[in-house]
Amino acid sequence: MGEHEVGQKMLLAFAGKHFTPQMQAALRDYRPAGITLFRHLNVDHPAQVQALCADLQRAARELGLPPLLIAADQEGGQLMAVGEGVTPLPGNMALGAAGSEALAEEAGAVLGRELAAMGVNVDYAPVCDVNINPRNPVIGSRSFGEDPQAVGRLAAAVIRGLQGAGVAAAAKHFPGHGDTDGDSHHGLPSVQHGLERLRRVEFPPFQAAVAAGVRMVMSAHVALPAVDGADAPPATLSPRILQGILRQELGFEGVIVTDAMDMRAIRQGEALGEDALRAVTAGVDLLLVTADPQDQRRVFEHLQQALRDGRLTPQALEASLRRTADLRDWLSGFDAPDGSAVGCAAHQKTAETIAERALTRVRDHHGILPLHLGPEERLGVVMPRPVDLTPADTSSYVTPQLAAELRKLHPQVEEISVGHNPSAEEISEALRRLEGCGAAVVGTLNAFAAPGQAELVRQVLRLPMPVVAAALRLPYDLAVFPEAPVFVCTYSLLPPSMRALARALMGQGDFWGRLPVSIEGLYPLGHGLI
Repeated sequence: MGEHEVGQKMLLAFAGKHFTPQMQAALRDYRPAGITLFRHLNVDHPAQVQALCADLQRAARELGLPPLLIAADQEGGQLMAVGEGVTPLPGNMALGAAGSEALAEEAGAVLGRELAAMGVNVDYAPVCDVNINPRNPVIGSRSFGEDPQAVGRLAAAVIRGLQGAGVAAAAKHFPGHGDTDGDSHHGLPSVQHGLERLRRVEFPPFQAAVAAGVRMVMSAHVALPAVDGADAPPATLSPRILQGILRQELGFEGVIVTDAMDMRAIRQGEALGEDALRAVTAGVDLLLVTADPQDQRRVFEHLQQALRDGRLTPQALEASLRRTADLRDWLSGFDAPDGSAVGCAAHQKTAETIAERALTRVRDHHGILPLHLGPEERLGVVMPRPVDLTPADTSSYVTPQLAAELRKLHPQVEEISVGHNPSAEEISEALRRLEGCGAAVVGTLNAFAAPGQAELVRQVLRLPMPVVAAALRLPYDLAVFPEAPVFVCTYSLLPPSMRALARALMGQGDFWGRLPVSIEGLYPLGHGLI
């Protein structure tokens, strides 16, 4: 094993939407296994992504490199590495509310066919985390729900769809990030449960993913004191978790990739090289190194030095590179579809069906749904402007279209946009504009964590008109305005979900979904008025 082969342990990232000299130099100098694309760094639209991927692969061939693994976070819902021009799938919690493995598999197939058409061959999906903690700041609607068995079934279905289309799935975030109240982008969260509970709740979806033949598993930067003791490291750095549990207990034989190595649960600066080596010796096959050229250098040089001094053995390196080579061999058996697959009518229909089947009517105390308005009556629609609540979020790219969809069905719609956490002045202005409306719909985006949103809803509920509170992200919002007589959930603010909600509110669609999570003290898992 030559020192340059340590580059095959790295997935790099770059700033640039077109092939740049920096990309060329990094491919030449580090000879990496592949590239990760990020929306804010690399993406405009599908044709541009396809051209970038083709240029990267061409450069790799000219340098004598194996075909690159090109990866992206294309989960659907709130995290879409490629958004413009692709099919806007509502996401995992919507699939959890719909409860259909067939729809989940078709969602995976849509993701896979569209990524393959753009030249992306690895999807950092599906999320296998069980969202037990309502205050989890980073998983939320990216999870299928809180029932481990249901999460496992739906994750396995998405994997079948993705990999049937020739794109490697990466089940994440092992060993489970769903019951944390911290975000590993900013620090080291800890899952404070014993092994019995971990085997009952956190591990089963990953076991289902392994049984479904998932080609890759992404490690989480979360600590398990039950496994590693009081000073437990991130799972990414733990041989007991990656080798003892994932490899030996769960039987996973594929590629282990880290979550992004610039997250603050991992040491940064010069210490990053040492933590990268700790990850490799713990059992990681691929390090997700981000776009900082200094970080790329630190990791590469530290691995080279470790190979020289014996901390990284040639035997361990060779075994790991064989797993990556096996993944490439598997990928080579598929032909990519052409670009017409991206956003095609059949895929759009899948997204519409998921959105319709996910819609959940949690309560309607006075039977006001569907809304009945005269043609001259105004319907007020209050919508918070989306923001990215975590780095693993692309909601800020979305302009919610609920008011526009309602205008197609009712001539008088008053659209009122407020900040994500509206001020007292914004709330007063919204109330003023709602005066004289025949009914109101108030959308919420994690109002349980935005006091201004919660106060807005409470004040709108005092107006003398029917009011529908619509959770466009997580159902837990009802807990901060439990007096709301009408509460519905979409789990997504993407266009298909807004269209489905508009139609159901006006009596041209229905509510078929059931809660994939419980709302503590109010409604159990599986509740829904159908």
